[in-house]
Amino acid sequence: MKVINPPRFRLRRKVKEYLSAGPADSGINRQGARKNKIKSEIREWTESIIIALILALVIRQFVVQAFKIPTGSMRMTLIEGDRILVNKFIYGAEVPFIGIRLPALRQPQRGDVVVFRYPEDPKKDFIKRLVALPGETLEIRNGSIYINGILNKDQFIHNRYYYNRPESDFGKERQIIKVPESSFYVLGDNSSSSRDSRYWGFVPKKNVLGKAMVVYWPPNRIRIIK
Repeated sequence: MKVINPPRFRLRRKVKEYLSAGPADSGINRQGARKNKIKSEIREWTESIIIALILALVIRQFVVQAFKIPTGSMRMTLIEGDRILVNKFIYGAEVPFIGIRLPALRQPQRGDVVVFRYPEDPKKDFIKRLVALPGETLEIRNGSIYINGILNKDQFIHNRYYYNRPESDFGKERQIIKVPESSFYVLGDNSSSSRDSRYWGFVPKKNVLGKAMVVYWPPNRIRIIK
């Protein structure tokens, strides 16, 4: 004869089986869930860091880049230690490796403070004020700038004294200089202590990196660059 256990005995046996096996299984599940959560968080942090780095590189290459002023050649517009932001998309940022430029918002203008690759050593970045445009003639006469024979009265150029340099190739007294096409003539605001176009000539348009916008550090020097 087959003996059928009453329901209460079957329920008691199942409870015992659950209690004997449950704690171990529960611990394993909790440990596995914790590991999965840690892995998920690591993956999320890694993805966030990678995306942030990519965005930073894109912004630096195509939008804005920070520079530190090392010398006094642009005093008092910029002084040693100033940290500045340079707008790179305004003139059309250069695409790395292929040498083409993105569309520009506008072309460099007289009076702009520009950052460019030094023509004699492209690994170095220089900052100067743009004084003469492609195709123009320039003369430094009695401390003033003459463009195409006419005294230039741009407020950011006319109010400074520019020195002739007898030892230079592009800044002698009574010397009229013709700026080549696709090039610029640049000078430091601190003319007496600046090595600029008077010494080494012209800046090719392709060397121009961007327009200096603001001084962002130190706090007491924060200002728009004009």
